[in-house]
Amino acid sequence: MNYADARRVATELEKLGYKSTARAEDADVIVLETCTVRQQSEDKAYGKLQNLRPLKEKHPDKTIAVMGCVVGVRGNEHLAKQFPFVDVFMEPSTDGKPLVSLLRQDDDLTLDLTETTQRHALMDGEVILPANERGKLISAPVSIVYGCSHACTFCIIPQKRGIERSRPVGEIAAEVRSLVAQGVKEVVLLGQIVDRYGYDVPDGPDLADLLRVINDIDGLQRIRFLTSHPNYMTDKILHAVADLPKVMPQIEVPIQAGNDEVLVNMKRGYTQAEYRDLVERIHRIVPDAAVHCDIIVGFPGETAAQFQDTYDVLADLKLDKVHLARYSPRPGTVSARRMEDDVPDAEKRRRFHLIEDLQKEISQERNNRWLGETVEVLVEDKHKGSWRGRSPQNKLVFFDDPRNLKGELVQVKIEHAGPWSLSGTPADAQPEPPAAIETIPLTVL
Repeated sequence: MNYADARRVATELEKLGYKSTARAEDADVIVLETCTVRQQSEDKAYGKLQNLRPLKEKHPDKTIAVMGCVVGVRGNEHLAKQFPFVDVFMEPSTDGKPLVSLLRQDDDLTLDLTETTQRHALMDGEVILPANERGKLISAPVSIVYGCSHACTFCIIPQKRGIERSRPVGEIAAEVRSLVAQGVKEVVLLGQIVDRYGYDVPDGPDLADLLRVINDIDGLQRIRFLTSHPNYMTDKILHAVADLPKVMPQIEVPIQAGNDEVLVNMKRGYTQAEYRDLVERIHRIVPDAAVHCDIIVGFPGETAAQFQDTYDVLADLKLDKVHLARYSPRPGTVSARRMEDDVPDAEKRRRFHLIEDLQKEISQERNNRWLGETVEVLVEDKHKGSWRGRSPQNKLVFFDDPRNLKGELVQVKIEHAGPWSLSGTPADAQPEPPAAIETIPLTVL
């Protein structure tokens, strides 16, 4: 989501004629996108800002902008005092207008429009990819709903990104069409709770309706969406996944914990039994679906027995992937204000590694079922000399082939399965000709 936000700002800058550069030292405008989902991320952003201070002092004509969750939606007075050298602060999900307005106030701004901007009359929702990604980016994120109104007790996002706001269908479709025109093959539709898309619009379209619209866009090959919430993953959405050929069978739906009391303390709004029922429904409606989830270990008050419930749920469900995190209090959240962080760090780490080891075994078991099967892979790039891409279930697949296959859909027969990736050979690969046998003339005596 941060990348999608930053790309929108890059689009606005390219409309002014700016071009991207790899080094901050070479830039006229430096935009720092920030994240606060964990304290470590926020600390990293502050550290990067401090590193930019000497550059600004040496080149006061450079413009420095900060955007994202560090800024948040509740003002930036404290940031302005702490970092007075920053020229503009922008909220999350910005379109860059504060920065654009500042740049246009500069009387010396005499930039020419780029060739791309001259060629395209941009409408609302359309984007221009940065020059270094245009024609090269295979999969691109597209935000469809900003903010969040659910407010789990451990999450800072509602305070930083504001209440839920769904983008219009036409605006989203325009962005996807413009991405496809620039070489993008796959889009990932994003929301803090993506399946609440349209809930803030009375009688408006929902996620399933949007998926049907995006599925009809010519040139687009694949659609994914994340992150879902168990309470809002409807059968209508699941049937859209099953019915629409471009929507990939991958569902990101966090459980966070497998104990009902912990789930209540997290304000998740469902029980572990209801989550089990959801996974059963997913596999019934979309039989080949891969289900991914998130887990937080060491939430305030979580006992060893309650953690064991989480472990048991994962052992039973055998999900394809688990994103693991150790609980850490975020200032401003309900859990930080009202709950004691009483699980020792060593115990959090022990629980983390137990689930990590369990999931490694499960992932290996899940991936073994692909051995000998042929899967369709969307090729993204090369990694250590091999092509790298993803299957419909978002399995990472490696293979070797001398052809330039970037952005292509390739049928790959799986010959090796590990817990985190698969590898194989393209089904249409031509066998190498046998090596020529060198003959040595002999003299018969």
